[in-house]
Amino acid sequence: MRNEWRCKFAMSKSKQKVTKYMLIAVSALFLTVMLVLPMIVVIVNALKEGWSVYQSNVLDEYTIKALGLTLLATVSATTVNTIFGIFASYLLSKFYFEGRQFLATLIDIPFSISPVIAGLVFILTFGNVGWMGDLLKEQGIKIVFAVPGVILATIFVTFPFVFRELFPVMNAQGKDEEEAAGLMGAKGFTVFRRITFPHIKWALLYGIILCAARAMGEFGAVSVISGHLRGKTNTLPLHVEILYNEFNTTAAFAVSSILLILAVLILIARNIVEWKRK
Repeated sequence: MRNEWRCKFAMSKSKQKVTKYMLIAVSALFLTVMLVLPMIVVIVNALKEGWSVYQSNVLDEYTIKALGLTLLATVSATTVNTIFGIFASYLLSKFYFEGRQFLATLIDIPFSISPVIAGLVFILTFGNVGWMGDLLKEQGIKIVFAVPGVILATIFVTFPFVFRELFPVMNAQGKDEEEAAGLMGAKGFTVFRRITFPHIKWALLYGIILCAARAMGEFGAVSVISGHLRGKTNTLPLHVEILYNEFNTTAAFAVSSILLILAVLILIARNIVEWKRK
């Protein structure tokens, strides 16, 4: 009887090993086809005509301006959404009021709305045909087909990222420690700095990284609201599209490699944060 159980256990263990290696092989194949090969294709095509051509494409005037606008939009969106995410997650996790769940649902709207539709909504709101168009025109403020519109669209599509990382952590933490510190005479900012922040610092950093990664690669909403003005409202993803549509594929891949390098750096930062959180 004991030998029979040993045989069954050995067979079960053998099946588990086979299943494990099959899953590893499938995962490795999927990652190779979907991620590794496209990255190799980008690098190979970017350098196809030599390093000097690659360098001239990367250092092109319009590429530099597109990179500058991409970084400006990314930094602006990340800053605004970080501040909002901290305030909103603190409000919804530490205070209970009517409409709390509705507010949390509103924050998640960018997850469910297509970025293209978001861009159209901004045009219908802030454009010449929008209900705020005349007022903005009188004040000399231009949002649609201008840099403010690009930044606004980027902020919208990345709106929930920091909040969604912070809220579960703050909610699980509760508010007993903050209330105890308040009863002992600690001020609001001191309570946040000494008690709340140490619990949420890694979640906050992770949310910032995700927000920056999403902002850097945004295409849909920015494409609609920017007007594709070369050297003015083009971000790097839009610049890649223009180059590709002009059949300048080598330059398109060269510019794409910049986004690829930035993505790899963000991925490394994300993995470091994940390791620190654990």
